[in-house]
Formats: sequence, C-alpha cells, structure tokens
Amino acid sequence: MSTEEGKSRSVPEPGELIYSPPSSWYPIVLAFGIALAVCGIYAEGFMLRGWIYSLIAIAIVLFAFRGMVRGSIGDFFRLRRKQKACGAVLPVETLKVPKR
Repeated sequence: MSTEEGKSRSVPEPGELIYSPPSSWYPIVLAFGIALAVCGIYAEGFMLRGWIYSLIAIAIVLFAFRGMVRGSIGDFFRLRRKQKACGAVLPVETLKVPKR
C-alpha cells in the first residue's frame, strides 16, 4: 500500500511501558549445577564418589533457583501498580478495487 503524494501520516507513540528484567548469572549457574548432577551419575570413581558430585550439584541448583525466584519476586514488586493504557491508533487505509 502506498500513500498519495502530499499526504503525511503521523502515528502517535504507544503509551504502554515495557519493563525488561535485568541480566542475571543465575540461569547459567543453574545449568552448571544440573550438568554437574548428570556428571555425578556417570563420574563414579573419578576423584570423588559420584554421590558427592550430586550433593554439590544439588546445593548449586538450590542456590541458583532461590536466586532466580527472589529476583523475579523483587522485579514484580518494583513494577508500578497502575498504568494508563493508551494504545496507538493505527491509520485506516482504504483499498480501491480496480474496475474490470
């Protein structure tokens, strides 16, 4: 669709606010803990017993999961409770059907 020459459209900016969460190391630490737990299953006899790797991994996973949950709760309660929602009005374009 093209606009006619001489006409200019101005679309108002949307009024909704987008809040993105801050970056965090917790997902990477959680993935490391899960990988260590899987390695603990198969690493029986490598330097330590397998269940020791699993215990260390469980502690790491619980630490990371706790941090992720606490961060999410804190982010939720930092948001504003009320927000004026005013959406951008989309311009109306008329379609012309070519005559046969």
